[in-house]
Amino acid sequence: MMSTITLRIKNRAASSSASQSSSSFPPSLLLLLLLLSSQACFTFALSRSTVTFLPGFQGPLPFHLETGYVGVGESEGVQLFYYFLKSDRNPRQDPLILWLTGGPGCSALSALLFQIGPLRIRMEEYNGSLPTLVLNPDSWTQISSIIFLDLPALTGFSYTTLPVAPQRSDSKQIQHAVQFLRKWLTGHPELQSNQIYIGGDSYSGLIVPAVALEISKGIENNIEPLINLQGYLLGNPLTDDDIENNHKIPFAHGMGLISDELYESLKSSCGGEYHNVDTRNETCAGYISEYEKCVSGINPFHILEPRCDFVSPKPREFFDIRSLNEMPETLLTLDPQLPLPTITCRNYGLLLAQYWTNYGSVRKALGIRQGTIGKWVRCIKTPYAKEIKSSVPFHVKLSAKGYRALIYSGDHDLVVPFRGTEAWMRTLNYSIVDEWRPWLVQDQVAGYTRTYSNGMTYATVKGGGHTAPEYKPKECFAMFERWTSQNPL
Repeated sequence: MMSTITLRIKNRAASSSASQSSSSFPPSLLLLLLLLSSQACFTFALSRSTVTFLPGFQGPLPFHLETGYVGVGESEGVQLFYYFLKSDRNPRQDPLILWLTGGPGCSALSALLFQIGPLRIRMEEYNGSLPTLVLNPDSWTQISSIIFLDLPALTGFSYTTLPVAPQRSDSKQIQHAVQFLRKWLTGHPELQSNQIYIGGDSYSGLIVPAVALEISKGIENNIEPLINLQGYLLGNPLTDDDIENNHKIPFAHGMGLISDELYESLKSSCGGEYHNVDTRNETCAGYISEYEKCVSGINPFHILEPRCDFVSPKPREFFDIRSLNEMPETLLTLDPQLPLPTITCRNYGLLLAQYWTNYGSVRKALGIRQGTIGKWVRCIKTPYAKEIKSSVPFHVKLSAKGYRALIYSGDHDLVVPFRGTEAWMRTLNYSIVDEWRPWLVQDQVAGYTRTYSNGMTYATVKGGGHTAPEYKPKECFAMFERWTSQNPL
């Protein structure tokens, strides 16, 4: 069932003008003109449909799935596509999460199908038929409602009728995310009082804190609908380009990927600065080249798993230590020039997801508007303006306002290594209220955690990669449940 909801109310000036002109039109005709005008302007403000069956899944969906579009930006020329899943437990009382996937430009299906959503792509060799969906027993939707949003424009199934370039930047992502949430909540008044968190991973480490900060400003200025923001959570988050790049080499040394001798040479010749190395420092550059050769065969997403270059047209760019902003997600598209992957590679699921989303029956079930998006790809490579070098100042301001935060890192991630995350957290200079200790799941160490006086909880996920829930779903669900319940990990 598809419905379209008008989200704006005509202002008093317009109403006054209409009443002054009423002598020129019969009242019934005036009312009809106003209704038609309203529909013409806002017909795409918020459209949604309930999805009860999905091709590839056996039987009706055992959870509530809503998909739809919300128009944002100038004349609502950017149409953002979303997947909304109600909490299995108590949708009226459980937290509501707005989830932004990284990239920038990676579809929200990345999180829904591979990380924290209730569905998974079954890993089986593709035989030309529709890939199969199965349930994820560790879905975060067991205890929370989640909006998975395709952001920015042209990501996933989101599209724009405006010139593309101005709609794809850090500032536009932030602006559009805030607009989206306000409009979406206006169309879902029953959830306006729920506790709300903004979540994301990878590149969204730069975006999510800024979105939360803008929402907090709206709350202070009484902008309606008032959003019951409680905090934010980030997984393996890109936060500060310089800090995180400078900690990749120490991480690699600690994990035994480079020798003690090479590490000492790097430290002495580069002075601990491995990002944007001065080209005149040929000695440092030479040792960095040696480092890159050592790790060239390593899977950066999880250093213990096999490297599968079939998903990247530029596999060696994964390890450009001087350019962490070239995030791997932007490179993850299937290259027809490369051989097909084998099912032994985790990234085989990306291939299956691409097949699944490009079936006509799947698009019809999801309510995708015909002609708006051509071939679906998980991560689009369209140019994007990266404007935020560090999100640390946003964390500082949110902490001052009293918002809670959960920062977690898979400890085998070389893309955004946990040592870099710990380094920028130390720059906040908050006192520790719960010292470094293991946190357990089923009496086993799931990682290590500490809590700071600003309400920020940090956790490593033992054996996790980029990002942690894909590799350690059971442990990450336990972490999320404890944190949202405001219990210690």
